[in-house]
Amino acid sequence: MRTLYHLALDPGCREIRILLAEKRLEFELKTEKVWERREGFLRLSPAGEVPVLLEVDGTSLPGAQVIAEYLDEAYPDPPLIGATPLDRAETRRLVAWFDVKFRREVSANLLDEKVMKRFLGLGQPNSSAIRAGHANVHYHLDYVAWLCDRRRWLAGEDFSLADIAAAAQLSAVDYLGDVPWEDHPGAKDWYARVKSRPSLRPILNDLVPGLLPPGHYADPDF
Repeated sequence: MRTLYHLALDPGCREIRILLAEKRLEFELKTEKVWERREGFLRLSPAGEVPVLLEVDGTSLPGAQVIAEYLDEAYPDPPLIGATPLDRAETRRLVAWFDVKFRREVSANLLDEKVMKRFLGLGQPNSSAIRAGHANVHYHLDYVAWLCDRRRWLAGEDFSLADIAAAAQLSAVDYLGDVPWEDHPGAKDWYARVKSRPSLRPILNDLVPGLLPPGHYADPDF
């Protein structure tokens, strides 16, 4: 059985969980407390970061970008990066937008400050960073709405890894109740369509001990 080492609120881990489900690939989840720097895990991921996919033959693949590219090449049905070079370029552009830009401007300021600092023992959350995350999320939601005004899905007419990457980041922040959906109906409509997909259901049913999500979190008709 392939195994995914993960943390429940890590957006990169969520991205790979959704991708595996869309590919209809069976896998086992193992929570990895990366702050413990477990020796066996460091052999799989020298960087000590999740996600890490351990394939059925024992091959280990660290990092969301590496895993996603591998899965779409090794298991091409359904294709989720794109059918043509231009399609793939646009999908990868948007994946980088959410994995890098959204992560830096929103997720790092909210998830890391509110959740990860507690586990890592790094002190109190930085209120300035949290305010920046709350301000920045509006820009990204406007961009989601702008894209969906012009396309059926973020990268084009087909659901793709771009939608998965965006949903992974937003779902993690939404667990904290920090996504102002009511101010961004276009982005909310897109996210409702993503939430209705079976691949999202296991993630939306996850609960982090000691931290409950808002009531709308798992509701596709929020």
